[in-house]
Amino acid sequence: MGAGLAAVVGFLDTHERRRGDRDEPRYLLVGAGEHDQVELPAEVHAALKQVVAALQAGRAVTVAPRAMMLTTQQAADLLGVSRPTVRRLIDAVELPAEKVGARHRLLLRDVLEYQQQRRARQYEALAQTAVRIDDEDDPTVVAEPLKNARKAVAERRRARRIDH
Repeated sequence: MGAGLAAVVGFLDTHERRRGDRDEPRYLLVGAGEHDQVELPAEVHAALKQVVAALQAGRAVTVAPRAMMLTTQQAADLLGVSRPTVRRLIDAVELPAEKVGARHRLLLRDVLEYQQQRRARQYEALAQTAVRIDDEDDPTVVAEPLKNARKAVAERRRARRIDH
């Protein structure tokens, strides 16, 4: 599979470099017969590129419709949290869900959007608590910003626990 992926990636890269400012490239799905072909829509081409890039990087790929409904357990597995955490997010209206009978169902696109927002918040928190340290800095001077960063993280955790 590795050589096949490399060939696909090479073809796509070369084709995109060659086209320059010309019209959008056309990609065809070709069958065994001489006239057995269909042009791939841009959305299918974009999805194909993402799948090939992920496979080449050694990542697992799952293709699912964005309107797909998930159980709370499936959402928890996708987010890497527990099912009760997903229920708390639903109750706090941080994660949209639909009640079907006695159970909640979530749209895949809503879970993926929440995941992106959560990741952005995590990166922002990391940036806010970052402390630049040089190897020539005095350890006693460095200790104060590190202490302040730890306090800020602890305060955010406490605030989240109180909110939930």
